Amino acid sequence: MKTKQLANILIKILGLSVLIHSIPGIITGLYNAVRIRPMDGPGDWWFYPVSSLVLAAIGIYLVVQSRRVTELLFKSEDE
Repeated sequence: MKTKQLANILIKILGLSVLIHSIPGIITGLYNAVRIRPMDGPGDWWFYPVSSLVLAAIGIYLVVQSRRVTELLFKSEDE
């Protein structure tokens, strides 16, 4: 297996790991936002799940664009 192929697979695995690890944060953040919002009224309740949503977006990007990331990381290597 060549270096770029291995890197492509490992980047996909990393993306899946980031995506899976962000799911509990999203669920907890949404739960807390729903629970806190009625008590506090309008405010920063929407901010709780945002960081986990950003992590999920990064994970999806790594899975979908793994070849582009691999090419960026290994520009100088020839196959």
